[in-house]
Parts: sequence; C-alpha cells; structure tokens
Amino acid sequence: MTGAQALIKCLEEEKVTTVFGYPGVAICPFYDAILDSDIKTVLIRTEQNAAHAASGMARMTGRPGVCAVTSGPGATNLITGIATAFADSIPLVCFTGQVNSELIGSDVFQEADITGAVESFVKYSYLVKNAKDIPRVVKEAFHIANTGRKGPVLIDLPIDIQNQEIGRFTYPDEVKLRTYKPTVKGNALQIKKVVKELEKAKRPLICAGGGIRLSNAKKELKELVEEYRIPVVSTMMGIGVMPSDHPLYYGMVGNNGFPWANRAMKEADLIMMIGARVADRAVNQPERVMKDTVLIHIDVDPAEIGKNAGATIPIVGDAKSILGDICEYEIDCDSENWIETLNGYRENMPVLRNPDPAYVDPAGFIRALSLKMKDNAVYVADVGQNQIWSCKYHIVKNGRFMTTGGMGTMGYSIPAAMGAKMAAPDRQVVAVCGDGSFQMSMMELATMRQYDIRVKIIVLKNNYLGMVRQYQHFSLKDRYSVVDLSGSPDLEHIAGAYGMKFIRVSDMKDADKNIDEFLAEDESCLMECIIDPMDLV
Repeated sequence: MTGAQALIKCLEEEKVTTVFGYPGVAICPFYDAILDSDIKTVLIRTEQNAAHAASGMARMTGRPGVCAVTSGPGATNLITGIATAFADSIPLVCFTGQVNSELIGSDVFQEADITGAVESFVKYSYLVKNAKDIPRVVKEAFHIANTGRKGPVLIDLPIDIQNQEIGRFTYPDEVKLRTYKPTVKGNALQIKKVVKELEKAKRPLICAGGGIRLSNAKKELKELVEEYRIPVVSTMMGIGVMPSDHPLYYGMVGNNGFPWANRAMKEADLIMMIGARVADRAVNQPERVMKDTVLIHIDVDPAEIGKNAGATIPIVGDAKSILGDICEYEIDCDSENWIETLNGYRENMPVLRNPDPAYVDPAGFIRALSLKMKDNAVYVADVGQNQIWSCKYHIVKNGRFMTTGGMGTMGYSIPAAMGAKMAAPDRQVVAVCGDGSFQMSMMELATMRQYDIRVKIIVLKNNYLGMVRQYQHFSLKDRYSVVDLSGSPDLEHIAGAYGMKFIRVSDMKDADKNIDEFLAEDESCLMECIIDPMDLV
C-alpha cells in the first residue's frame, strides 16, 4: 500500500464522504488513489472555496470537512479559507501536496512553505516525512480539529511520501497526545458560584455565541432559558441557537445589533457569556459594558476567557456539559420585572427605516423570504451590508443561519451553501450575497452545474461595495474611493450561461410572487434584487 492509498483508507475510517479540492501534480497520487474509493470528489473552481465548501459541510454534519489541493499556489490560495474556518472555529482537515522531500527548501517549481505560512491560522500542522506515519497523523488531525475549540488542521504531503510503500496498514483505535487534553467538564465549585449569582441577580442576561452550536448545546441553552426565565441575546455567530420568535430572545448585539439588545447588555447586573469571545464586533468597549456587572464567561478555550474582559466567574469547558450541570440545580431566579422592561424596550425602540419604494427594501424582502422558506431551511449570508440585513431580519425557525463572523471573508456564502446542500440534500439552502461578494465566487456556478448542487442564490445589487461606501459616507464625508462596481456582468446572462433560472426583482410590488417562484422548485435559481445604492444598514 502506498502513502496515498493509506490516506484514502484513513478517510474511509473517519467516514469522510466528500473531498473538495483542486488537483495538481503534487497531489495527483492522492487523487489517483481516491478513484478506488466511494468518497465523492468535488472539483471546486478556486482553492479558497474548497475550504469554504468543506466549512459548510462541517457546520451541517458536526464532523470535520475535508479539502485537498496541490502545492505552491494551490496551497497558498487555500490560506484565506483556512483562516476563515479558524476565526469561526470550524473543524477542517486540509491536505496539501508538496514537492519531493529532498527538494524542500530549494525553491523548486511550485514549492511553498505552507506549514509555516498557515501557522497563525491552524490548530496544528504536519509535514509528513515518512508514509508509515500517515495513519497516526490523520487520526490525530481529525481528533484535534473536532475537539476543544474546533478548527482547521493542515497535513502537508510531499509527492514522494504519497508514492512511498508503507507495508501493512493499521489505523489507530485511539489518539495519544500527551500535551493536548481539552477540558470538557466545568469546575464544580465555579458552577456553584454561578448558581449563587443567578439567585442574587435581578437583571440576568445570557449572551450566546457560536460555541453553543459547535458544542451542540442548543437543547441545554433552551432549557436553561425557559426553566429559569433568563433573557438571551446572541452574537452574530450565535444567531439561530434560539428561534428568532422565542419570547425570551432579544436578537443580536454589537455594532450592528438591535438597540434593545445592546441596552440589555448595558443594564444587566449579570451577564452569562457562553461560547463567545467578547470581541469588538459583539461588545464595543467591554470594560464599560461590564462595569458593575457580574460576568460569567464559559468557553472551551481558556485563552479567550479574560482576553477582552475580566470575568468574575470564569469556567473552562464544553458548553453542553456546563449548561447541563447548571440545569440540575434548583435556582430561584426572579427576573419577571426585568423581562417586562426588555419587552418594553423591544416595543418602543423600533429600528427606523424609510426605504425608497423605487427599489427593493432588503429588510422587508429578507423578512418576507424568511417567512416563506421551509421550517428547516438553511440560510447562508455573505459579508457586507447583506450580512447585517440578514442578521437583523432573517427569521430562524428550526433551520440554520450560517455566516462568517470572525474573519468576514467576502465570497463565503456560495461555496459554503454548496457544502451545506451536499451535506443535507433534502433541505432548502439559500445563499444571500451582495454584487461585490457574488463576483468573488460566481465561478462556483460551474461546480453547482457539474455536480447538480441545487443551491438558490440571491444577489442584493446596488453597484457598490456597500459596507465600505457606507463607512466612507459617515467617516469620510462622501469621499467615495474604489467602491463603484460599474462594469459588473449582466446576471441574467450569467444565469443563462450556467443553465440556471433567473429572476429579477426591481421593487417590492411583486416581491411575494417573486419569492414564491424562487422557492417553488428544488432547482438552482439566481435572483437579482435591485436595492437603493444609498441604503444603510
């Protein structure tokens, strides 16, 4: 058995179903060996999107997504996708081809020190020097990627190692990593302190982050919220861990969050931050928000606790385990007056919009779309103004809301939606992007067509890089620089070129009918919504 054949056998042992990638000579032994497997391969149109597609699949399945690209530019093109997954704590195992072992360091054709280049963006990386190490390395990589704070792991494979004979294949039953032992169970004394503080609190608040979803703790969170009547807000990555219409859910916090959610953060006397980093996008000036507030910070990554705000009660561990332990206590939490106050804020602090009727109102359109989408639908938002409108106005029922919040990588939504659709082919998957982000990944329409990946795509078109234009409007007094998207393609012709149905929506008069048509069949469809170029989030 060769190293490449051993790699494929390892992926079969890990129950991998799909590999996204782009071949080249240095990864050809891998792609040759995979022909003898039932693992599906997907030829992505640019390497960055291989990581995004693997991310979409990982987020749906809860298992590491897998991608494989060649050396040199193939590997370096993958870095942005790896960095995106790292910032959002998404488990990936990324394989890169590499030049012959004896040539490493000689600057030969398509050589790049990819393990060095990704050092800031991976949990761990391997340069395989002996094919016999492949089973151990792959077993460790999948374990590291999907435990503790999840994230990407990279395995660099010289072509001679892929072709090297390894003899008898044995896949390890367990992982033995002396220095890697993530904490799962929360400290019992700290949990008791949390219970005591909850009983004293008059204005408790839970701020739920993406770690709730990653630890599969939605059920435990809902039980805690409903059992003890604790209001909850979320970060951008935490959207969807509570149904949008739940009476105790008050929406997203942060720079672009709801005013009543941010006011709740300022007035709470106890904040339970769960699976969130207390980063600037969610909590602006945390030292002011947390002043005179009991901060309970629960996170699986000890490096995040206290990094941006000092925690009164830090608890390191898995959110599912810790929330389950808290729910075992009888807690007398009197928060009804506080809930009544927050309900009043929500009713009396409306988000004011005055949309131009000559265009599609993105807020109204996204809300109407959400109401018509299936109960378990998957909504994937890109980056830019479209992301903020999506975060505010998409209604999550029992489906999924996915976006990239940490790195904010434009072009994410279409490949991530492809990975999500391949993981859950029976679910409705909609990608929403701006005309800027669409042009960063529109080449993947070919991948959708080739593999019959039936994703529905909405492009909110304003002919600008809208979020940057908005910043220049407020901060630079309308001195617009390099944000005009004139020269963009005719999307009707683009859709036709790829054999997709096309719908153009110019205003809100026929929006309901257009949405019904867009969602009617389980086929790919490209919808263009013409929005006001000067609209603001």
